[in-house]
Amino acid sequence: MILGLTKPDTGEILVENQDTFLTENWKALVAAYLDENFLIDHLTPQEYFDFIIRISGAGKQYLEDIRKLIEPFTDESFTGDKYIRDYSKGNKQKIGIIAALLRGCPYLLLDEPFSNLDPSSQIRLKHILQKANSDFGVTILLSSHDLLHVTEICDRIILLEKGQVAKDVVTSSDTLADLTGYFIRQLE
Repeated sequence: MILGLTKPDTGEILVENQDTFLTENWKALVAAYLDENFLIDHLTPQEYFDFIIRISGAGKQYLEDIRKLIEPFTDESFTGDKYIRDYSKGNKQKIGIIAALLRGCPYLLLDEPFSNLDPSSQIRLKHILQKANSDFGVTILLSSHDLLHVTEICDRIILLEKGQVAKDVVTSSDTLADLTGYFIRQLE
């Protein structure tokens, strides 16, 4: 709904007071990667990154700084002639997240960003997301089933069950245990 892909049954979706169904101005504020359908698979990763940079309007300094930040997350093979469609799901995930970060938007929306990533890439991604937030002021909204990663990087967690808010917590050192206990109680 935030991206205007689905209309809410009731209410409205606002991005900086802009209704996502009444205007498209908000699109310059929100970068997203939900799945590989966001990719242009007949391009190489570098062609795709160049395209995203051309349409994004991100400043030169931001692009230099973000490239330094994402460098450990990139794969040397992203510079070759291999098309995106020929990469593994994990590398497609990386390509999509990198492209979203290259947009330079104040809001970043990610769906299951840790899925299909090896442990090393998961750790690097956590660091990148934390730094994007702290160094660039990017507000990150992510959906995930991975409580460990979420409790490590998120300041606030909203747990949804059947479309309703079941819990809304500010994270602390006890959050993982509290959420684990919540789910254990659901089994009883």
